[in-house]
Amino acid sequence: MAFHVYMLRCSDGSYYVGHTEDLEARIAQHQHGEIEGYTQRRRPVALVWSEAVGTREEALAFEQQLKGWSRAKKEALIRGNWDAVRLLARKSFDTGLRQAQPLLRTNGSEESALRSNQTDMSENITPPPAIILVRPQLGENIGKAARAMLNFGLTEMRLVSPRDGWPNPSAGPAASGADIVLERAQVFESVADAVADCRHVYATTVRKRGVTKPVVKPDEAAQAIHAAPGKSAILFGPERSGLETDDVAVAGTIITVPINPEFGSLNLAQAVILVAYEWSKQADLVQPTLEEHDPVAPQAELDGMIAHLDGLLEAKGFYHPPERTPATKRTLRTLLTKPGWSSQEIKTLRGVLSALEGKKQRRG
Repeated sequence: MAFHVYMLRCSDGSYYVGHTEDLEARIAQHQHGEIEGYTQRRRPVALVWSEAVGTREEALAFEQQLKGWSRAKKEALIRGNWDAVRLLARKSFDTGLRQAQPLLRTNGSEESALRSNQTDMSENITPPPAIILVRPQLGENIGKAARAMLNFGLTEMRLVSPRDGWPNPSAGPAASGADIVLERAQVFESVADAVADCRHVYATTVRKRGVTKPVVKPDEAAQAIHAAPGKSAILFGPERSGLETDDVAVAGTIITVPINPEFGSLNLAQAVILVAYEWSKQADLVQPTLEEHDPVAPQAELDGMIAHLDGLLEAKGFYHPPERTPATKRTLRTLLTKPGWSSQEIKTLRGVLSALEGKKQRRG
């Protein structure tokens, strides 16, 4: 099954990024206003770009990356202008799009060239790492680890020989809504089986346990995971004892944290959240909301609102003494122009001012 990452241009000129299993049906839902939220209020919308990837995890990661891009960079992607995409790349760990070859213009049509020459971007995306819990003991801790994962955009959990079996009824309540992680969790009999498809394996442990391996902190591991092609896995040991020496031996790198030597005990969810958070910092995650901010209103709308307020205040005798009027008006304008007012916010305040006018007229 293929998953699609897509970008819509809305009626106000803003862009919406999403992912779906059925692109045609999802676009129709957006166009008919069947999806509540951002696009429903900005119709008509038009599909301007899409790309198929192999898994939902890749689609989610790709969507999150695109949401962090600037408007100019999104438009360069829509045009298929790879030179501009490379130029506008904000961070060294940005997706492999910077290395993609520029598109050839064979027929003068940017849309046609994009379709016929577009690099398979799914090959250039580093998928999110798999979180592997080795012999976890309590269902509650598995659920809490799932919650920590989803907080920071990770959804692939793998379980190696969970003590109480799987599924575990205690995991769901502890996950606090991170059901998608638990539903997709896979169970393996051994660490070797769980990491068989992974190119880069990291083991989390406070001690090296006699194994000579490179040792990195969570932020360094996150940078390496984002930069390296292919699938990565991060191993976490059972609650009571942590990873065994044989488990650590499977990994290529050890992740550890500077910690109080007199109290070095982290619970499972704490360990997962430390690593997941560092990964998320470089994944262009957005604030946990389905909507983008409304675009800033044109200057003319803001000036109109301020003039409206000025008129009401003058009628009420607010500007006193007269010699302070210019300074008071400047102070008021500075106050009102500090935020980036949206058109809706200005309409709302104008409604408030109109209500004040109405009260004044009734009194007269």
